[in-house]
Amino acid sequence: MEPFRFPGLPARVVFGHGTLAQVGDEMARLGRRRAVVLATPPQRGQAEALAAHLGERAAGVIAEATMHTPVAVTEGALARLRTLDADCLVAVGGGSTTGLSKALALRTDLDQIVVPTTYAGSEMTPIVGETRDGIKTTQTSDRIRPEVVVYDVDLTLGLPVPMSATSGMNAIAHAVEALYAEDRNPIVSLMAEEAIRALARALPAIAADPRDRAARSDALYGAWLAGACLGTVGMALHHKLCHVLGGTFDLPHAETHTVVLPHAVAYNALAAPEAMGRIARALGAEDAAQGLYDLARGLGAPTALAGLGMPEAGIERAAEAAVASPYPNPRPLAREGIRRLLDNAYHGRRPDPA
Repeated sequence: MEPFRFPGLPARVVFGHGTLAQVGDEMARLGRRRAVVLATPPQRGQAEALAAHLGERAAGVIAEATMHTPVAVTEGALARLRTLDADCLVAVGGGSTTGLSKALALRTDLDQIVVPTTYAGSEMTPIVGETRDGIKTTQTSDRIRPEVVVYDVDLTLGLPVPMSATSGMNAIAHAVEALYAEDRNPIVSLMAEEAIRALARALPAIAADPRDRAARSDALYGAWLAGACLGTVGMALHHKLCHVLGGTFDLPHAETHTVVLPHAVAYNALAAPEAMGRIARALGAEDAAQGLYDLARGLGAPTALAGLGMPEAGIERAAEAAVASPYPNPRPLAREGIRRLLDNAYHGRRPDPA
C-alpha cells in the first residue's frame, strides 16, 4: 500500500425520504435561529414553502441564483441578505443555488444547510466557481463547505428525465476524475467506483420510470459519494475544460460535463490504465470512454457541444485557454491533442484517443 493522506469529510449528512422536514432541527443543532432560504427563480415556490414550514425561523427568501454563480448576482443577493435578520443560509436546489450559498458564505461566514434537488454534488465541496466578465475562477476555503447537507430523495422524484440524465453524468464526472487525481487515495477510489456503479445502474432505470423510488435513492446516494470525491481530492482535465467552456461561452453546466466527459477520459486513457479499468468495471463496459458515451447516448442526453450553443470558432479559443496554465493531469496537456478532443466533442463523435 502506497502512503496516502485522507482529509476526511467534515459535513454532516442527513439522507432519506421526507428529510426536508428536519431542516429546522438541523438549524437548532447548529445553534442558529433565523435562515434565509435560497433558490433559483424557477424554484422560488419550493423555497417559499420551506420558509413557511420554518415559520419564525425563516428570515426571508432570495430566489436569484443562476448558472455559473455570476459575481453581480452574488453582490445583489449580498445586499439583500444584509437587510435581513439572518444567522444562516438554507439552499434548496441544484448546483446554481449551492453556488450562490457558497459565494455568500465566503463573504459572510454564515453557516450553510444545503438541500440538493439534483445530482450536482457541489454541496460536498469546499470549492466555489464564480464568473466575472466571462471568466470563471475557483476558490477553495473551509468557509465555503456547507456545514449540513440534507438529502431528501422525495425532492428528486419530479426531476425531469433530461435533467436527471445530465445531472447524473455530471456526478459521474466527479467520480471519474477522482480515480486519476494526483492526490487520489484508496478510500476515495472505493467511493468513486461505487458512485459510478450506483449512478450507472440508477440513471437508465430513472429514464424508464422517473418515479422509481429505489432508482432515485441510488442516484442520490451515488451523487453524494461523487460529490464527496470532488471535495476530497483534486480534479484534472475534464473539470478544467468544463470551467473554460462554461465561463467563456455560458454553456449549461451539467450538459457540458455530459458531452466532454467521454472525450476527456479518452485523452487520459493510456496514461491512467488502472483508473480506466475501474471506470469500465463500474459501468459494465469494455472501455471506459466508450461506455460513458454510450451511457449518455442511451439516456438521450446531449453528446455534442454544437447543440449546446458553442460556436465552432470557440474550439481554438478553448484549447488555448486549457493549456495556458499548467495543472495536474495524468497525460501532459498538448494543444493539438486538446483541440482534437474539443473538435470531437463539438461534433458529437464517438471518443477516440486524442
